[in-house]
Order: sequence, then structure tokens, then C-alpha cells
Amino acid sequence: MTERSVLVVLFDEVQSLDVTGPVEVFAGVRLDTGEDAYLIRTASLDGAPVRTSSGLTIVPDTALPDAPDPHTLIVPGGQGSRGPDPRLIDWLRERAPRARRLVSVCTGALLLAEAGLLDGRRATTHWIATDHLARNYPAIDVDPDPIFVRDGPVSTSAGVTSGIDLALALVEEDLGRDVALDVARLLVVFLRRPGNQAQFSAQLAAQTARREPLREVQSWISEHPDGDLSVESLAVRARLSPRHFARAFRAETGATPGRYVERVRLEHARRLLEDSFDGVEEISRACGYGTPEAMRRAFVKVLGTAPAEYRRRFRPGERTSTVPLPQAAAAYADHAPPP
Repeated sequence: MTERSVLVVLFDEVQSLDVTGPVEVFAGVRLDTGEDAYLIRTASLDGAPVRTSSGLTIVPDTALPDAPDPHTLIVPGGQGSRGPDPRLIDWLRERAPRARRLVSVCTGALLLAEAGLLDGRRATTHWIATDHLARNYPAIDVDPDPIFVRDGPVSTSAGVTSGIDLALALVEEDLGRDVALDVARLLVVFLRRPGNQAQFSAQLAAQTARREPLREVQSWISEHPDGDLSVESLAVRARLSPRHFARAFRAETGATPGRYVERVRLEHARRLLEDSFDGVEEISRACGYGTPEAMRRAFVKVLGTAPAEYRRRFRPGERTSTVPLPQAAAAYADHAPPP
């Protein structure tokens, strides 16, 4: 098995999970296979310990200027990405292009952007920073929705745990789906969410309306995804004309009524696919799609995958019944390397 080097950049006020999440994924490969597929190292500017945004101290393996060029370079985010040391940006500008793969987690994308490494590329970051990224770096095609984006050798991910999803995708690319699946199960996470899965739920993605009638409509939509959710019907519930309702709903929530309904129905369908044993046809009716084909089109459009494939990936029972528990699990539980 070819050993690939992974270098994780450290700096003060880094988000600890942006570092440890991907590291645990790559380290988990050895627990599963017993082989050293990844050589993981960490480095700060001067080789000095860094203090994370949560107060933890991480001692790096080396200083960035002394680190050899890695196969995969990971740039995490955190509060420290907002006012970075200029020396870090200079190092990224010079050395990052030498890596075979360049990865950012969360607001680490801001560091890559400042170094000019995302110009002309599609990228994402934590939802709270997507507007900042798009406004200050117009040469980047910022997509605020996906949990991660891969554009050639450069990959960017959204907030915190999406770094785990992206790392699992890289392991799958390097070593195959079976190894990535075993690592995911060791870490008790899904194999991976599709990269274009939305960063957060429909209710979180849209603001809560200020006016009570519109808030009641939002609740009604969430509780009755199989109901008549046309603008005309919702306008009657809000006691407004259809035109006034549509305009007010968008002004207060940031989404059109139709867009909001689409998000709620898709989210409800996802939950039923993950948590129930109902058939696709039954779920399509329960979520207001009417037919399995209409639901399939909605899934492919937003998630890039059909409902049946989504269920296969994300319902734990589906996986545990078909994939044996890896022998490495016992070693993992004992915190000891496998024999």
C-alpha cells in the first residue's frame, strides 16, 4: 500500500475539530487495514505549540518552513483565519501549489483565498463566512450550499464536521469504498454525505418570519409537507393576497414560498428514508411529491443522487446488515494497534 503524506497547518485560534476530524479519518485507515496508508504530520509557522479557539494546546511535529512537500495539505479554519499572520499566507502562496491535493476545512478557505489559491475555482466554506468570501474575493465562484466542493486538486469544505465527510471522500478515492466505510463505522459516522448536500436544514437556512401569520405558515409547511402548499393556499392561511404573501414571505425569510416548500419536502423525505422502512412510493406521497418520479427528480437536482441510493448510503441498518464489522474495531476499542 502506497503511503501518502498528509500535512496539517496549525496556527493560533485554529478550530480544533477542523484539525482532529480529518486526522482521525486518515489515522483510522491503519486501525482498519493494519498498514500505514498515511503519514500524518502537523506544522506551525515556527514549530511552536498553538492554542486552539477552544483553549486546547496542540504541539506540532515541525515548523512549516522545514516540512517537506506533502501529498495532501490540509488547511483548517477557526477564529485565527480572520486575521492571519502574513507569513502564513506567504508560505501557502509559495508551498501549497506543490501539494498533490490542497484541502481546506471550514474557514480555512479564507486563508487559501487570501493566498490567491482559489481564484477561478468553485469553492465553499462555513455558511457564516460564504458572503464574506464572495464579497472580498470576487475571482472565486463561491457556492454557499454544499458541505464540500472538489475542483480539480483543490477541495474546500463547510463547517467543522464536513471536514470528516471530505476526508472520507479522499480515503474512498485513494483506497476504495470498503476501507472508507470501515473507517466511517469505526468513527461512528456515515460513510459520507454527498458533497452537494445542503449545509443545514430548511428551517435553519431560512430566517424565521417576524410577523406571526407568516411564522404560522412556516410551521404549517413543516408539519404538513403532504398538504396543499401552493402560494394561493398558503396566502389564505396567512390572510393575505397571494401577491402580498409571496412578497412578504420572501422579504422576511429570504426564500420564496416555493423554494421553502421544496427544502422542507426534501428534508422530510430524507428523514423518512434514513429513519423508516416505508417504501419510496409511500414516502413520495407523504412528502407531497405525488409520485416517486417527482421525488427522484428533486433528489437528483439537489443532492445528485436518487432516493434509493440515498437510503443505501444513509440508513445505518442497511449497512450493518451487509457489511461485517472490521476486525480493527476491537483494536480501536482497546486503543491499541491491530496485530
